[in-house]
Amino acid sequence: MSRPHPSVRLSALAAASLAGLMAVAAMPAQAQETPWLFRARAVNIDPANKDSTGLGLSLSRKTIPELDFSYFITPNIATELILTVPQRHTIYSNGSRIGSVKHLPPTLTLQYHFNPEGRFRPYVGAGLNYTSFSGVRFEPAIEAALQPSIQKNSFGLAAQAGFDVMLDKQWSINVDIKKLQMSTDIRSKGATVGKFKIDPLLIGVGVGYRF
Repeated sequence: MSRPHPSVRLSALAAASLAGLMAVAAMPAQAQETPWLFRARAVNIDPANKDSTGLGLSLSRKTIPELDFSYFITPNIATELILTVPQRHTIYSNGSRIGSVKHLPPTLTLQYHFNPEGRFRPYVGAGLNYTSFSGVRFEPAIEAALQPSIQKNSFGLAAQAGFDVMLDKQWSINVDIKKLQMSTDIRSKGATVGKFKIDPLLIGVGVGYRF
């Protein structure tokens, strides 16, 4: 039996090597997920309403839209920036409406994801919350009698737990629970009369997309 010509053997070896290199190059692209995850949630805000002013202050509960962007530093560790638009809440004193206020609470957390390759992916997180209060309005009688005002900014800790259920490699269903530290000083005629701790519990359900 005649042996193949050397040029034929070299061509076959080159073709096999090229095919092998292409397969190796394609493997990371198929296996590796991108580090960016976007979620949209509907979130119910349930304020704790801890008031030291003696006025029995409370804020109304509300369901709001929320967006967040996560960046995975490693498969297990991610950062998440939670965003929404300013939300108006009714202010009550001993159950009676006395005004309203808007707040914007962007929050940044660092998360640990327990099962990053599975279909069910639980996580926990902790971070910082910044809240900006604006659009404060009081009823005319309250304004005339007390001349009330509030501190405009609040910083506090944030704790988080939730999970993603993967529908495919990109889409997921998300359930998320957060507890935020959020408070403001209450003033009357320029003097501080107490602190109002809102400290809301946020329960959200939404969808996620992995880019």
